Amino acid sequence: MHVQLCGAMTQTIPSTNLRDNLFLVPLDADARWMVYAPLQKVAFVANARMVNRIADFVEGNGERDAELSAWLREMGVAEGAAALPQDSFSGPPHPTSVTLFLTTACNLRCTYCYASTGQQPVESLDLETAKRGIDVVIGNAIAAGAREIGVAFHGGGEPSVAWAVLTGSLEHARAAAAERGLGVSASITTNAVLSEPKARWIAENLNFATVSCDGLPEVQDRNRLTVLGSGSSGQVTRTLKVFDTAGFRYGLRLTVTPADVASLPDSVAHLCAAHRPEVIQVEPAHQLGRWEGRPAPEVTAFIEAFREARARAAEYGRRVAFSAARLDVRSRHFCGVSRDTFAVAPGGGVSACYEVFSRRDEHAGTFFYGSLTADGLRVDVPALDRLREQTVDARAHCRSCFAKWHCSGDCYHKVLLAGGAEFTGTDRCHITRELLKDALLERIAGSGGLVWRGEAGACVEAGRAGRAQLAAGD
Repeated sequence: MHVQLCGAMTQTIPSTNLRDNLFLVPLDADARWMVYAPLQKVAFVANARMVNRIADFVEGNGERDAELSAWLREMGVAEGAAALPQDSFSGPPHPTSVTLFLTTACNLRCTYCYASTGQQPVESLDLETAKRGIDVVIGNAIAAGAREIGVAFHGGGEPSVAWAVLTGSLEHARAAAAERGLGVSASITTNAVLSEPKARWIAENLNFATVSCDGLPEVQDRNRLTVLGSGSSGQVTRTLKVFDTAGFRYGLRLTVTPADVASLPDSVAHLCAAHRPEVIQVEPAHQLGRWEGRPAPEVTAFIEAFREARARAAEYGRRVAFSAARLDVRSRHFCGVSRDTFAVAPGGGVSACYEVFSRRDEHAGTFFYGSLTADGLRVDVPALDRLREQTVDARAHCRSCFAKWHCSGDCYHKVLLAGGAEFTGTDRCHITRELLKDALLERIAGSGGLVWRGEAGACVEAGRAGRAQLAAGD
């Protein structure tokens, strides 16, 4: 058992006192620290004196500190804490959801496209292979006693370009599922450069959409050009208005280049004022595809812009998110890569990663673990098992980080691009930690400013037994 003094040192905790990791996280130059037990869902702010008392206690040097011992036990930190679910997978996969990579063709030529669309030969998924993938998850859902299947349209291009396969596969899914008493939950990831009839069809037939766009019209038109070189903001606005009028559920995904950091808060405010997204996910441009070799946003500037954007969105009752800063998530898994994601690529290959959609990808050998044939799903179980091992508790660099159970090791594809087995952290790690600290401080403040305990944010009456000053270190 360990207590991690993030940015300082590692202390040993007697197993009789703490069940899991406890982190002492420096907050600012005024020597304020946050004491955080992520699995126990306990956090409070303390000064250096209090931190030293805790460090002494967990080292075993403060065993006679009865007051501190009683308080930590009252917080649930010392004993009886909930353990992290040890969910794991083995044997052949049994997915009840399928992601269909419909095509690598796209109607845009975004400056930062991770897939470099337009620079590679087009690959498309045929309808019969899509149907096979759907039939696999229907069979698994029946065997598992599930009530519905999931069908998602994604890929290294714009799914709506393959309109006949999109509509045909959904029609097949609904008909085949209905015959067996199953429902269908369907979603799409799209750039929203759609005709009005297609936008209406999506709103009427799907359950959710993730829309990639960039906010202010001038930012959208600079980064997300059509194949003819014109801006796309007008078409995206039209699509979102269709979604809003229909009451259709969708989220937005913004990619931020160095040139767009300063305008991020205005972009988010513009989208919140004009539209009704459930969430706005903001990510820095990754050095992949057409952005390979180009600079990522400066980290401190991105964090400050994100904070301002989050505050602007809150004025409209909207939420801004970063994919790895997930305070309400405690998991060994960042995504489905280690949980048997079933994504069918053109040609029938099966990938575990949404960013690796073609066998031409340099990491296809890592993420492709099977194929669909006329006889069904064929799986390379050893290859799948290697993916199942990519959990945060298996990653040495993450072991001393207070964010590890929230970010869950972050995106494995990005980890490979950053060095793989030699991974020593990225700018994303720093962004994640800073945004999680923000979220924890908000929870503490919302709990009365003393101690946050769990999702309910109940304020612990630390004043009992003269302990009101304990968290302050007095």
